[in-house]
Amino acid sequence: MPDGRIPRGHARTVLGDVSVPELGRVNAHEHGFQVSPLLPGDELDDEAKSTEEFRLLAESGFESVIDATPVGLGRRPAALARIAMAAGLHIVATTGMHRDAHYGADHPLALLSAEERGELFAADIEEGMPADDTDDDRSDVRAGLAKVGVDYWRISPSEAATIEGIAHAHSRTGVPVMVHLEFCTAAHEVLDRFESLGVPSSRILLAHADRDPDPGLHLDLMDRGAFLGYDGMARPRTRSDAELLDLTERVVASGPNRVLLGGDVARASRYVAYGGMPGLRYLGDRYLPRLRERIGEDAVRTMLVANPAAFLGGPQ
Repeated sequence: MPDGRIPRGHARTVLGDVSVPELGRVNAHEHGFQVSPLLPGDELDDEAKSTEEFRLLAESGFESVIDATPVGLGRRPAALARIAMAAGLHIVATTGMHRDAHYGADHPLALLSAEERGELFAADIEEGMPADDTDDDRSDVRAGLAKVGVDYWRISPSEAATIEGIAHAHSRTGVPVMVHLEFCTAAHEVLDRFESLGVPSSRILLAHADRDPDPGLHLDLMDRGAFLGYDGMARPRTRSDAELLDLTERVVASGPNRVLLGGDVARASRYVAYGGMPGLRYLGDRYLPRLRERIGEDAVRTMLVANPAAFLGGPQ
């Protein structure tokens, strides 16, 4: 069995560990597969269609992508490895658990203790994810990221147990951590909990930070060392692209650039290969040209290349 700890300066992908300079341009938040009771009828569960969508992502200018689907939401690790080969992408897969709403009180995962969760997450990273999340037989495809989701201004007891479990897995493997936030609420509280458990903010990516376009809040979080995920483009019902461009310009002009970019398209009705729109090409083809006009190529490259390398690879 290969060493379970992720080597410093490397990312653990579904095809093996790679040096972070090999990652190139990274889309920091997408989903190859996802099945959740929150998204009935909008599941990502077709390997051929997901393969085609990830090919479109690669064609739009990305060499790597973080697949942010955690335990219990339809992960298919062997299929994800096949997609990586077919699309020519480095794919970092995810362990951990999402916020409670994705599971329900009677879900078996909700009954696990913090210690049991930590062992489960560490095994996904060290040994390999189960071929199916309901199966104990593990594949040889390993996770390279641990994720927790927390609710709107609330960290439930179960979500707190996931934070503890991830902290255990981090101490054992060095895995980087993604946090799903609801409109960027409870961001400081999550960082406080992780720091108290020995996980530095510099190894944490706060996803969906741009859902609250508050430059002051974002600068405070980055001053603590956290990375921020801006992944709300193409969602004008929440925030328009114009608002996100304004936010990004103000943040980059005022403090450290610790932003990573993703699309988090996440639904069949929004994947071109599944018959929807705008698809995974939107970020590269339609949003990034506008962002480059606002903040320049160097700042965008930092978001796509340098920041993902630092987040995934750890301190150099």
